[in-house]
Amino acid sequence: MKARRVPIERRDDHRGATIVETAIVLPVFLTFLFGVIEFGHAFMCNATLTAAAKDAARYGSVDGVTSQQVIDRVKARINGAFKSSKATVLLKDAATYELTTTNPSTVNVSNLPNIELSTTDSRHLFIVRVTVPYDQIAIMPPFWARGLTLHGDSVMRHE
Repeated sequence: MKARRVPIERRDDHRGATIVETAIVLPVFLTFLFGVIEFGHAFMCNATLTAAAKDAARYGSVDGVTSQQVIDRVKARINGAFKSSKATVLLKDAATYELTTTNPSTVNVSNLPNIELSTTDSRHLFIVRVTVPYDQIAIMPPFWARGLTLHGDSVMRHE
């Protein structure tokens, strides 16, 4: 016996369904995709700021290094992630952290006195803080990041 082919009927009443589904799903998918990319970029920049502050603080802890050399080291380190001109580097006296009455989470680093490392005594605490407004380095400035400032800190003793 020979098998007989049965013609398949095509239903043309669903032609526009694919276009409508794509029009609904594609914007949601793209928003999610760009959000993941933007969050990843923000975390990468924050990790870069923290690593640069730690590296510069270790560098500044040795005798004979000036504050300007520490600031230059920070800027050289973050230049691979974004333009270093967008960042602000603070090098401050952190002796206030040694006081037993000080809560470290309430200290405003910007208000601490500046420090020159080349003339600093041994065992003196200093802090390196690197800040950058995320609006200036974002891939696509997102609505959720208005006013967001990323920062990296490191506290070290001068040796």
